[in-house]
Amino acid sequence: MLIDTHAHLDLPQFDHDSDEVIRRALDSGVGLIINPGIHLDSSRAAIRLAERHEAVYAAVGIHPHDSKTHREGAVDELAKLAEHPKVVAIGECGLDFYRNYAPHDLQRSVFREQIRLAKALKKPLIVHSRGAEAEVIQTLQQERAKSVRGILHCFAGTLEQAKEARTLGFHVGFGGTLTYRNSDRLDLATSFYIDSIVMETDAPYLAPEPHRGKRNEPAFVRYAADKLAEPGPFTLDDVHRITSHNARTLFRIGDPDMARIAYNIRDSLYLNITNRCTLSCTFCPKTHDDLTVKGHNLRLDREPTIDEIMESVGDPGRWREIVFCGYGESTLRWETMKEVARRLKAVGVKRIRLDTDGLANLVYGRDVTPELADLIDAISVSLNAADERTYAKLCRPSKDGNLYEAVKDFIRRVRRIVPEVTATVVTVPNLDVEKCRRVAEEELGVKFRAREYTVLG
Repeated sequence: MLIDTHAHLDLPQFDHDSDEVIRRALDSGVGLIINPGIHLDSSRAAIRLAERHEAVYAAVGIHPHDSKTHREGAVDELAKLAEHPKVVAIGECGLDFYRNYAPHDLQRSVFREQIRLAKALKKPLIVHSRGAEAEVIQTLQQERAKSVRGILHCFAGTLEQAKEARTLGFHVGFGGTLTYRNSDRLDLATSFYIDSIVMETDAPYLAPEPHRGKRNEPAFVRYAADKLAEPGPFTLDDVHRITSHNARTLFRIGDPDMARIAYNIRDSLYLNITNRCTLSCTFCPKTHDDLTVKGHNLRLDREPTIDEIMESVGDPGRWREIVFCGYGESTLRWETMKEVARRLKAVGVKRIRLDTDGLANLVYGRDVTPELADLIDAISVSLNAADERTYAKLCRPSKDGNLYEAVKDFIRRVRRIVPEVTATVVTVPNLDVEKCRRVAEEELGVKFRAREYTVLG
């Protein structure tokens, strides 16, 4: 399923066939459409459209172009409209210093009023920014819009600005411009975090290739999704799932997906067999009660049995590798993990990987690494630091003792058993990544991988 997070189906271009346009979108796999208003009348029309169609939701707002007709009390009227159950956001609001259809100071005041309204109503923002990206981000920071989050619609800024927006909890919206030959948007989108991207059309504007120059419509959002998946690193299924999850979570539409035991990303299948951990790492999303990864819900209500895990795998031949890795430490279910690996090997799985904190020997009071022979083909161990003090600060272990040395000892032992061993760190601010690399490669004699830090909260 795809979600078009920005379409103006209330505009005159759709006066005669909006129902048919929505039907075509649904037939093409678009599950939801968000229709933002651009002034009071448009916002009312967006609500009426949402009332007629289950798959359509509305946002209410005043576009920067329309701030020139802004009158006292308009934001109060927006507040009343926003009480409607199908209004999921405030917007389209923002700044446009490219067209200059309204005085800048007036745009600024109307934008700030709407940010404050969104905060009062606890609804996310849909933000327009053209020729004003730096000021839009600064305004969101000053108004503490992180508390409500939102979307920078039709994002036209730099990668650095996109990352700034992300620290505020904002997603960036991409649509038809991804398909344009001379546009730099695809390079930016594929360099950014897919967990902070949503898809949109801005219909009736910005139609994608091969419809460029014609009226855009929500069904065409698939062309942008196809383009985003084209160069990788994510599959089309990943793009659909992740961007739709981002939108549904932001707008609080629908119930959470069922918890996953087996979940796929690209051509790997991951097994989420426990949510228990020995550590409480500062950089782990679980510390912020977020147990989703790439659009998959990994919050288990109970630990699955061996048979349930195997059933969740389905046809193992579909995957390049199968990985023990979820929001929990798989080795805390040591016997279950080994038995699943045995069964997978028995049906011909060639590559099984384990992602681990490297504390299994400490947990079980013995050297368990020989038990991985012929079961695990690759192992990634979370080294996380270059010294014990930093490790304890970042990983906040629940056990006493020098856990960092225990991790290093595990790596030394497991490299004799498992063909491919990698020590990993997360690039949290102020971590000496190069020192960690030397520990892994020179002291421990294993591969090293630095995983990019994701800002939490």
